[in-house]
Amino acid sequence: MKDRKIYCFNKISPAGTGLFREGYELTEELSEAHGILVRSANLFEVEMPESLRAIARAGAGVNNIPIDACSEKGVVVFNTPGANANAVKELVIAALLMCARDITGGIKWVADHSDDPDIAKTAEKAKKEFAGHEIKGRKLGVIGLGAIGVLVANVAVSLGMEVYGYDPYISIGSAWNLKREVHHAEKLSELYEDCDFITVHVPSTPDTRGMINKEALGLMKDGVSVLNFARADLVNEADMAEALSAGKIHRYITDFADPMTVGMKNAIVIPHLGASTEESEENCAVMAVKEIQDYLDNGNITHSVNFPDLDAGVCHTESRIACLHLNIPNMLGQITTVMGEEGINIATLYNKSRDKYAYTLMDIENRITDEALLRLQQSKGMLRVRIVK
Repeated sequence: MKDRKIYCFNKISPAGTGLFREGYELTEELSEAHGILVRSANLFEVEMPESLRAIARAGAGVNNIPIDACSEKGVVVFNTPGANANAVKELVIAALLMCARDITGGIKWVADHSDDPDIAKTAEKAKKEFAGHEIKGRKLGVIGLGAIGVLVANVAVSLGMEVYGYDPYISIGSAWNLKREVHHAEKLSELYEDCDFITVHVPSTPDTRGMINKEALGLMKDGVSVLNFARADLVNEADMAEALSAGKIHRYITDFADPMTVGMKNAIVIPHLGASTEESEENCAVMAVKEIQDYLDNGNITHSVNFPDLDAGVCHTESRIACLHLNIPNMLGQITTVMGEEGINIATLYNKSRDKYAYTLMDIENRITDEALLRLQQSKGMLRVRIVK
């Protein structure tokens, strides 16, 4: 197999990087990298080298990666959905308890009175100011039933909560993993009108950005608590600040700190700790390394955010050719014509498309020539061609 060089923009757990096979090298020279591993570093201002074939984000969100630019250059971008799900789930459950019980207020009170020599007696008198309620029997609305949403919903059921889930695009796997006690909501308004807690677990897309806005908040029952551990831009901050000040919303807990949110009344702002556990970082690193290595070595794509997933296993013929291209008519016709005219027999051909992009893998029985490779690269709509094996 070919030697490969990987550049890490952030510290990546050795639990992941230690999985690279012999022949892989972690390089400090971005200009020679075949693959990039990244966590939070912003890649928008980074000049990608011509050698780059793939980027793997050790985490779910990819808003720090220029997806469109990568797609146009035939660079496959991976993420690691579900790898940090348990860590986020546990923090969401902690947030539910912080909404119901004024734990943070009580802790602050103790810190403010730390010099009181009679603090035990004083605390007994003051604790009524921080009284809350139990979450058992309360209604929780979970928006988005992906890896994290399903875990949150299931734990909430175990804690005795009445759980309602909304996700019009729920996967078969998530549906199977969801406890049967979780009620299916056909409309978001059902959650807003009935639930005591609302937690959001959807990606940031043009359709979801700002979804928790004045209209949505107005539909919610008075005194509801809202949790956002997904993406900051899902919530319209100005509308949330107004609802908190008016007392419409009891508590807002978010994992995303910014100048407006930290100053909101009755908001608890956490410094993006959702995936900040040793286990989560290891899980993400392991998944990212496996994805990028399988793509570079075998051409297989799993959990890409810009090209279709395609698993062709290991090549058992003379060679494997990978073609990343636009999803336009006659692409396969162009590809097979070149192979036929160059006298190259295709043993197996795999093709999948996703929106405007597509991917073709060919296992061939005789070695491809430089001329044939160039002709493929020059095909209309072709983004990148490479010899995998």
